[in-house]
Amino acid sequence: MTDLRQLAESLARGTGALALAGRRAAAHPSGLGGTTKSTTTDMVTEFDRAAEAYIVDRLRNLRPDDAIIGEEGTADEGTSGYSWHLDPIDGATNFVYDQPAWSTSVAVAYHDQMVAGAVFVPPLDEMCSAALGGGATLNASPIAASTETDLALALVGTGFNYQAGIRAEQADRVARLIPNVRDIRRLGSAAIDLCFVAVGRLDVYFEEHLNLWDAAAGELIAREAGAISTDFSGGPPRPTQLLVAASGLHVAFVDLLKNTR
Repeated sequence: MTDLRQLAESLARGTGALALAGRRAAAHPSGLGGTTKSTTTDMVTEFDRAAEAYIVDRLRNLRPDDAIIGEEGTADEGTSGYSWHLDPIDGATNFVYDQPAWSTSVAVAYHDQMVAGAVFVPPLDEMCSAALGGGATLNASPIAASTETDLALALVGTGFNYQAGIRAEQADRVARLIPNVRDIRRLGSAAIDLCFVAVGRLDVYFEEHLNLWDAAAGELIAREAGAISTDFSGGPPRPTQLLVAASGLHVAFVDLLKNTR
């Protein structure tokens, strides 16, 4: 577990540094070689693809028998039982606009159970990581989720879908939620949101319609920091419906979600 965690950190840091150097070299978004994917607002740049290629090349050399699944299309089958889940630039819109809330997320599972992961935020030089049963850290220092128990004082993070119709439904839910909590934050990177729960910078995070690579590392990090991770009904967590909350807020927030649908 320790070796896998260290490798995830190394891959995330190297990839993030590569992407940050590319962003700094491009004075304007037009220099990023950007295109779109699922919708006209779902952005991808040449640096997303280059960053994923960097991780994949290193993994193929170091762990040739592992599976690799990446946001930008990598889908290598493996025979070892281990699978790597990569999001080379989580928060691509922030990356394009040169806002600091973007990250590189690397996680590894063994037979579908996440066992190690790392999220690196290059503009902040912050590395969160965790190994199953080994706790979570920020820049090598142990971290713990919030101890807040009053829902009215909870700072809540969320995200919105690239499909306009789904985004409108999510905004309606937020409008119903916000009178019941301290405030809402929407940073634009699920991996960072999850790490912020782990560090205590957010008390709760919830989002729908994620992909596994969006949440694989961050969910493990938050859970190892003491947060509770489920779907919106309190069942097993899944990328398509993920709620991660401080232990003292989880039950109350599940009830709140039920009452604001």
